[in-house]
Amino acid sequence: MGKVAFVFPGQGSQYVGMGRSLYEGSPAARAIFDAADEALGERLSRLIFEGPEEELKLTRNTQPAILTVSMAMHAALVARGERADLLAGHSLGEYTALVAAGALCFADAVRAVRARGSFMQEAVPQGVGAMAAVLRLEAQTIRALCAEAAQGQVCVPANYNSPEQTVIAGNAEAVDRAREKLTAAGARRVLPLPVSAPFHCSLMEPVKPRMRAVLEGLRIAALAVPVVSNVEAVPNADSGRVVELLVEQVTSPVRWVESVRAMVAAGVGRFVEVGPGKVLTGLIKQTDKSVEVTALDEAEALQKLLG
Repeated sequence: MGKVAFVFPGQGSQYVGMGRSLYEGSPAARAIFDAADEALGERLSRLIFEGPEEELKLTRNTQPAILTVSMAMHAALVARGERADLLAGHSLGEYTALVAAGALCFADAVRAVRARGSFMQEAVPQGVGAMAAVLRLEAQTIRALCAEAAQGQVCVPANYNSPEQTVIAGNAEAVDRAREKLTAAGARRVLPLPVSAPFHCSLMEPVKPRMRAVLEGLRIAALAVPVVSNVEAVPNADSGRVVELLVEQVTSPVRWVESVRAMVAAGVGRFVEVGPGKVLTGLIKQTDKSVEVTALDEAEALQKLLG
């Protein structure tokens, strides 16, 4: 089977009620939810379990909510003696991976991603930016057509999710122009995404100095397990590089395809998606069909975890 990697989801995997059975069935998981409430000075756990959905979908709430549920699952896994050889997370999920690696303390990370979500919401006025998922078109073609569509604005690939899916981001008008070009070039579909900001592109530049100020105020400990960064798509075990990689991540594309391939090349034969939903499970299967992938959010998997 080879090595095991735990992978942590990013924004878009949230739903009202996520993690409730963990809270009720695992003392280790419950402690994480309680710690999040204490760190933020509010009942984040109530919002996660009860909604309303519109409030949970706000980026400033979504980011700490997904981090909390993912870490609650991780705590339940660790309580059962499960361990990973490598860690990675998609965008926001990289923060979760760093908590799991011991580099960031959980309370610091919850407050940091709350700030990250707020900064991202504030960076670009509503309606100015957009994102869209491009299905079944080569990344090279997508890059070229985005550059054509930009016309002095921003339009770039933001997430290289799988060989079958790339997400683009930028100014709303430029993304619209790109959607037409990509469809004409043979993309199976180009789907607008319901996001509050155009993540992982240069429109997020104002977020970087604000995020750096937050992160430089935190204690970054040694990594017990290497974390594959979104920016470089290679395992990093150097705590001195964590802040720089997280700051660069704000405007850099998420290199998920390369990250998965790097983990497989390092000997990973089993991936466990630790967190809500099973988005990463699907992307990993599209990238490499030879590996075993488990999504812990499925009821059966959770029951096994809690049993």
